[in-house]
Amino acid sequence: MERWKRGVASDGVQQAVAYAFEGTCDAPRAQQSGGIEHAVGYGGAGGGTIARFTVTGAGIDEFPLDAGSFARWVDGADPVTGVPRGRVLTSPDADLFLDATMNMPKSYSLAVLLTPELRDGFEALQDRIRDRTLTMWQRELNARRGAGGLIRESIARLEVVELRHERSRALDPHIHRHLWLGVKVLGEDGKWSNVDSRVAMKLHTVVNAEGDLASRTDPTWVAALATHGYTLDADGEIAQLAHLVRPLSRRSNQIEANRALRLARWRQAHPGQHPDHAVLASIDRWAWAQHRPGKPEHLDEVAWQDLVRSEIAELDARADLPRPAAKVATTPLGGLDRDLLAGTAIADADRRSAGSGGRFSRYDVRAGTLRALAGSGIVTDRTLLDEIVEDITHRALTAHVVDFLDGETAVPGHVKQFMSLQTAQDKLDLATRLDRLNEPGHDLPFGEIVRLAEVVLDADTNLDPGQVGAAGAVAGTNRVVTVTGPAGTGKTTLLKVARRALHDQGRGMVVVAPTRKAATVAGREIGTAASSLHALLVDHGYRFAEDATGRTVWTRLVNGDADEVTGVVYSGPRRYPIRPGDRIVVDEGGMVDLQLANAVAQLALDTGAGIAMVGDHLQALPVGHSGAMATAQRRSGSVVELTAVHRFKDSDYAALTLRLRDPADHDAAVAVTRELCDRGQLKAVGSEYEARERMVAAWLHHAARGERVALVTATNAEAQQINDRIQQERLDRHQLTPNRFALGQHGQYLLVGDIVQTRRNDTDTGVDNRATWTITRIRRDRIDLASITDSGDRRTITRTYAAEHVHLAYASTVHGIQGETVHASYIGPGIDASGLYVGMTRGRVANTAMTIARNREDVIEQLADTMKRGKPEVTLDDSRHAARSELGRAARDPHRPPIVEQLAAADERQRALRDALRQIDVRDAALNAAGHGRQHSSAAEDAVREIAVRRRALRGALDAERDRMDALLRDYQADRDPTRTEDMALGAEWDPVVPPGGSGPTLGL
Repeated sequence: MERWKRGVASDGVQQAVAYAFEGTCDAPRAQQSGGIEHAVGYGGAGGGTIARFTVTGAGIDEFPLDAGSFARWVDGADPVTGVPRGRVLTSPDADLFLDATMNMPKSYSLAVLLTPELRDGFEALQDRIRDRTLTMWQRELNARRGAGGLIRESIARLEVVELRHERSRALDPHIHRHLWLGVKVLGEDGKWSNVDSRVAMKLHTVVNAEGDLASRTDPTWVAALATHGYTLDADGEIAQLAHLVRPLSRRSNQIEANRALRLARWRQAHPGQHPDHAVLASIDRWAWAQHRPGKPEHLDEVAWQDLVRSEIAELDARADLPRPAAKVATTPLGGLDRDLLAGTAIADADRRSAGSGGRFSRYDVRAGTLRALAGSGIVTDRTLLDEIVEDITHRALTAHVVDFLDGETAVPGHVKQFMSLQTAQDKLDLATRLDRLNEPGHDLPFGEIVRLAEVVLDADTNLDPGQVGAAGAVAGTNRVVTVTGPAGTGKTTLLKVARRALHDQGRGMVVVAPTRKAATVAGREIGTAASSLHALLVDHGYRFAEDATGRTVWTRLVNGDADEVTGVVYSGPRRYPIRPGDRIVVDEGGMVDLQLANAVAQLALDTGAGIAMVGDHLQALPVGHSGAMATAQRRSGSVVELTAVHRFKDSDYAALTLRLRDPADHDAAVAVTRELCDRGQLKAVGSEYEARERMVAAWLHHAARGERVALVTATNAEAQQINDRIQQERLDRHQLTPNRFALGQHGQYLLVGDIVQTRRNDTDTGVDNRATWTITRIRRDRIDLASITDSGDRRTITRTYAAEHVHLAYASTVHGIQGETVHASYIGPGIDASGLYVGMTRGRVANTAMTIARNREDVIEQLADTMKRGKPEVTLDDSRHAARSELGRAARDPHRPPIVEQLAAADERQRALRDALRQIDVRDAALNAAGHGRQHSSAAEDAVREIAVRRRALRGALDAERDRMDALLRDYQADRDPTRTEDMALGAEWDPVVPPGGSGPTLGL
């Protein structure tokens, strides 16, 4: 679900109307021809309308909208009369509507194309999913009322517009629909206002899960597929067509690149103009036909379908042949293992909660339940599943979670109040293990480190005081050490000295990192044994796998145990032996998740080694649950914070990055962004398209000068678009030749000279996950690679490996660029706080961030907001406080106002009464002072009597408010479970609950 904003001068309204009435999904909205007048004219010329659905408790009604009435609807007015619905929000950031896309598996679109008889059944399936979604929105969403929007108002009526599309933007077969939920809703109190968009965004996980469930279990649709010989596989794709999805989708990369190139050339030839619909259609036809000999010149519906069928036939000549009816094997409802499905639902919610400190909501659990049912093999009418969904969700929330709001009533479904028992246990276990490990010791003396640095380092390399202290801590005898610091503080340099100091003491050092790439680089630069964390743990007997619920479970072999997968008898560590007193240095410690940290802490306990966590928790977070490094920092015998930045040539910028890393408040963030603006390092762009083009141009500019550049994007999809554009531009400039190519991940074309990234460790070829290479040669069955940082470092991979684990890498997300140092770095829009900081600290010479904004001040505010970081949730207490804070911001049931709000109001009234009493006392004192030693006048006596009466009245009112406050507090306590207090619920002692069906991982305990 995406928010569609009003934009400057209601540009969002204009683009929405144009987008809706073009009737296709073949261009980003930022490139649409603008203007309501143009859209109305286009729509009117074709006599087109779109469907508007009004949803109430009584049901769903459908009405047509032409372009003019649709424009009024988007603008927040009655589509017929044009009367505004409630208060009109004119800010460019105001929401117009929320765009939810109904995406079905792409093989469904192929099936409809190859078997037109399925068309009606597929449309009916989408109708059923749409109606269920609309009904859910009306029932579950709310408007907000009252001061601060704390009162939840149920929705009596909402309205949705539906758009139907046959293709993706790149003209691939992809039947889908857009449901545009208007932000103006009618509350049960009869007033129009805005929908609570935060709730809508969080409910969307349930909406998506309902669609997944319906597409895989709807009996009418499954029977229709079976009639034509189709069945669904474990991923929900049509098994007989799934192999065609990737080869057909790879065409979209080339089409999008062609389209962007042609559009850029048109804009160069027509400066200041906007392409109209005819121009865009012409560009699309050219992009479709380019590099495809014999394709039709003009693109119409029949020709397009014939074209796709012919390409399917080239890929699989039997795909279009009739099939006998298929038999569908289904799971009976009575055969469902509801406890297993409950565990699966929690594992699903837990995996998706990494970005929220491990907390998830009732919505998240319900979505996990729906997804678990979707993969269970059942086929039945959705109405028969309501009881099963409720039961599984109840089991999940009863047996598998910690409730941080235990005792609260009527908690909104979107509030993230739960945590899986396993994640809560991981947090507590890590704290316990580190406490056991943290035996007191001492750091190596300052002078000893300085002496060793003179021996180990080059003559022109010196350690600053922070590095000296950190090296002394790592080489010291404290069992747990933490070294934190921003990018560019020379952590690798200090570890060289620490290694020598440990060696002189007869102690060893092994460097581990979350990825083998990072470990390899660190080990080579430091000159010591290095390993990925996983490889180290596997060498010491640890094994990990997914259990029946999909949760990762760690176990440990002891000498003589046979590996369940390989059958090999384990006989102890061979590659990375560890002795008592050795130091395990965990590099990039901020990217280590809780499970890995628990395992390495237990390893240190078992071997007598110490741990040094080295990294920065404010850079890229782990893929799993975070908090490991912060936990170690709180339980370390020695903690060193590095502050001197050595990476950048500009010392002023080095100091600025420290403020960028973690600004104290919003004002501090604004000051940082203003300074970055003054330095020319923040750029306003008009659209994501413009940002991509600038990043493409930047890469080509620096590459022509032999300079390495980092392009950092918010998502993998954005990185892929930039990768494809750069490849196409290099082709057009004859820097690459297409005479020989290989296929990479997701069907990408890989050419000699392309920059690529390997995405899986391969011991046979020696390539690491996230290592970056240049393709030097493509042979019949092999591909030769050269490292981009060392041309002498060469590898050879198979085409099979490339097809599964290699992709273009001109641009990447923050996880792909973490740890890199380049000449210049460019950061695209939509990045988060850690992504902004990591991206802006990769370039030694230049670092530039782009954001979609109107002007300088808009850029400053947006980037300042981006720097905001949520409070890390290291302990269960942190999570409990975060859940209560979220609850305090949520709108609550209007029929039972939140007691906390009433308490706040009562407290405010008491404050006002006490202020009034103080003013009375001041006035009384003034009168006494003025009359001291003088004969009292009647006026003065009247004033004194008036003050006395007023004081008694105020004191009575204040006593009444105190009584009311006491009553509210009693109600508050009565609402909570009297048998369980907060301290009992989440105290220092923890009684682990074993999930049904297993004892859980032991980690060698």
